[in-house]
Amino acid sequence: MRALVTGGGGFLGGAIACELRAQGHAVVSLQRSAVPALAALGIEIVRGDIADVDSVSRAARGCDTVFHVAAKAGSWGSYQSYFDANVLGTRNVLAACRAHGIGRLVHTSTPSVVHRGGDLEGVDESTPYATHFLAHYPATKLQAEREVLAANSPTLATVALRPHLIWGPGDAHLLPRILERARRGRLRFIGAPGKRIDATYIDNAASAHLLAAATLAPGSAHAGKAYFISNGEPLAVEEMINRLLACADLPSVRKRVPLPVAYAIGGVLEAVYG
Repeated sequence: MRALVTGGGGFLGGAIACELRAQGHAVVSLQRSAVPALAALGIEIVRGDIADVDSVSRAARGCDTVFHVAAKAGSWGSYQSYFDANVLGTRNVLAACRAHGIGRLVHTSTPSVVHRGGDLEGVDESTPYATHFLAHYPATKLQAEREVLAANSPTLATVALRPHLIWGPGDAHLLPRILERARRGRLRFIGAPGKRIDATYIDNAASAHLLAAATLAPGSAHAGKAYFISNGEPLAVEEMINRLLACADLPSVRKRVPLPVAYAIGGVLEAVYG
């Protein structure tokens, strides 16, 4: 195939682009910054913003498959900044697919679209969308996922994948922050112990996207549907974090902050940020 990967300069997007090249596919990466390592693999780099419709259209020209990975994640920033990246960017991708006759779109979503604030252990894809969010990221990703799945048609097959807590080599955000706080003695667990969580190793997350694309076609069993992606190995949060710390030769964390205290601190920080 000739595939466009939006956000190919990022953690997951880069892994997908590299795996595509390893399988012999032609790859175009739409990204805001230069990544020489990708160019060295023969990946065509198109510099541009996902919120710019012309950049997206230019990158998509000549492709038959799109992996839409680019997004604004995290918890900080204005609603408009999240909307531009996650909703407007997705609309630009859909428009490019239609304009260039692209038949397959694999969209990277998030399990956060169904998170209503409580525990979600053992749920499946029949779980309804949340109706209220505490952050702009899940709210805008929900809107994007809905529009992608609604766009599934006889000419454009779409699927949404919801990988959870991606980690592994190349992670520049989650693991480094955990390790940095542990080294400074500032890492604490929040709330009651024993809460189980599942994660996704980066190679597995990338593989899930390629497998979805390989069998995606109009009318296929998974066209127009969303799927959770994880390793299928849920662990208590404490065990997961302390295993990661052990890999970095750091001592285990035992200290804990009550949930009401952590919530109050978060409220103060958000007020100061505002």
